[in-house]
Amino acid sequence: MSVNFSQCNSVLITGGNRGLGLQIIKHLVSITDRPKKIISTARNPAAAQELQKLAQSHSEVYILPLDVVNEASIEAAVKEVASIVGPAGLTCLINNAGMAIHDDINTMTRDNMLTTFQCNAAAPLFITKAFLPLLRAAAASVGGGSKMGVHRSAVINMSSTLGSIQENSGGGEFAQFRVCSYRVSKTALNSGTRCLAIELQSDGILCVAVHPGWVSTDMGGEQAHLSPEESISSLLAVISKMSEKDHGEFLDYKGDRVAW
Repeated sequence: MSVNFSQCNSVLITGGNRGLGLQIIKHLVSITDRPKKIISTARNPAAAQELQKLAQSHSEVYILPLDVVNEASIEAAVKEVASIVGPAGLTCLINNAGMAIHDDINTMTRDNMLTTFQCNAAAPLFITKAFLPLLRAAAASVGGGSKMGVHRSAVINMSSTLGSIQENSGGGEFAQFRVCSYRVSKTALNSGTRCLAIELQSDGILCVAVHPGWVSTDMGGEQAHLSPEESISSLLAVISKMSEKDHGEFLDYKGDRVAW
């Protein structure tokens, strides 16, 4: 499927310094129908060498510091993004930054659970809240008669099938993963996405949770089914074609609905 973000004025990707976030930026700059402005965040931009090279060779790429669990860092990022996008607002927010700890009922700790939950479940909601004025500005600039989509205003939350309660009932290939804190956090993120969908529907802001597949990143491991290139090229094609029929849904990288 083709990827078309030509009608998307700006896209912000959290955690764009590595893994799937970096691959999103790589793919967006490689296509003709790219967004006008591609904004990536990283906790330490100076250390994100590959991301820095992309920004040096593509004038539409901006890099901002952001610690997704730090309120002052979020507020500073909002101000910087506002200066980049101007009155047109922020068209698409991709909450990609996340973490995973290998644990089960015997090894999990309170600190690990709360840290993972804060990063994977709470942070995307608070980041979305902070950027709402810019997302609403983008939706309003296109007009109320326009359909939902990344051409107008959208929040895409990077989730996982491991957060699906139904998909993880009984056996199956995903039963092998001992990532209790991660599963709990992604289930909560899915619920949070539904909350956003209810709250932001009247603003015309599309809200969707997505599963990128089992990808061979540092987080996904070497046994994964997909390369980052395969996952993201398909996922971005799906995202670029989303409309109001997908609002509040949980979709995978092929565009299929994932059970909650």
